[in-house]
Amino acid sequence: MSLIVHSNAKINLYLDVLERRRDGFTNIETVFQSVALYDTLEATPHAGDITLECNAPGLPVDGRNLVLRAAKLLQAASGCDQGARLRLHKRIPIAAGLAGGSGNAAAALHLLNRLWGLNWPLARLLPLAGQLGSDVPFCLVGGTMLATGRGDRLEACPGTPPTCWTVLVHPPLQIGAGDLYASPQLTRNTEPRFAGRTAAFRAALRAFDKEFWSAFVFNRMESAAFAWHPELAEIKASLLSAGCLAAAMSGSGPTIFGVCTDAASANAIAAKLSAGHRVNVAAFAPCGLEEEVAASHAGAQGETRE
Repeated sequence: MSLIVHSNAKINLYLDVLERRRDGFTNIETVFQSVALYDTLEATPHAGDITLECNAPGLPVDGRNLVLRAAKLLQAASGCDQGARLRLHKRIPIAAGLAGGSGNAAAALHLLNRLWGLNWPLARLLPLAGQLGSDVPFCLVGGTMLATGRGDRLEACPGTPPTCWTVLVHPPLQIGAGDLYASPQLTRNTEPRFAGRTAAFRAALRAFDKEFWSAFVFNRMESAAFAWHPELAEIKASLLSAGCLAAAMSGSGPTIFGVCTDAASANAIAAKLSAGHRVNVAAFAPCGLEEEVAASHAGAQGETRE
């Protein structure tokens, strides 16, 4: 018996950087949104160790991979002596600000919890997810969530966002999140975290509630990233001039996304930007993980243009 789950990518519709914490992390305020661009993880019972195969050349399949780290963490925490064969099929660009690796780790926790018959509730898996990375708890839940702390304190988003589509542009760049946080170009918001949500976040959420996308979509990390890579600012401007309602960098980048209200508009804009860029079109997704129920499901995500 094999179990298969698709782990959706995430974007940060809103991302503000607050104060540095004593543990070395930085507090943020963000709105996470799952989008239907996904990787696929398959788990098969195995009497021996936990092994990992992957279709992405150069991606480690040893203890450096979050999938294996998640599997070993769950195995140790549960005392389970079972193994598993894991096969990862990557579609989400690597190190792109889309939490692809975090989603893979969440998928491993979810699949092995079922494969090994642990049947742990989500509340018991979330602390393990937090040990693996700041985005992993969200990837276990997915949909639209508010997050504070280092991104691991999750809160349901009030109301239900409309069905929207995103145009995801993936330039061939590498940007280190640590470098962005340390950059003098990044102006940190110093409003005290424990006074409650900042005024800027409250104002953004009001705009979100009214679907004022241009007043809501925001990423403070763009100031540093765009200073180093002006081409990112050009991509954002191109998305807006092509007709997106709003555009921003996702996380620490380099992916730049634009928001559209329908698939036809998103595909038309993607076609305009496809020359020289890898571009995906993906709808907002209601969850982070989706178990495969039919073989045809694998073809349901948005088109990729390169």
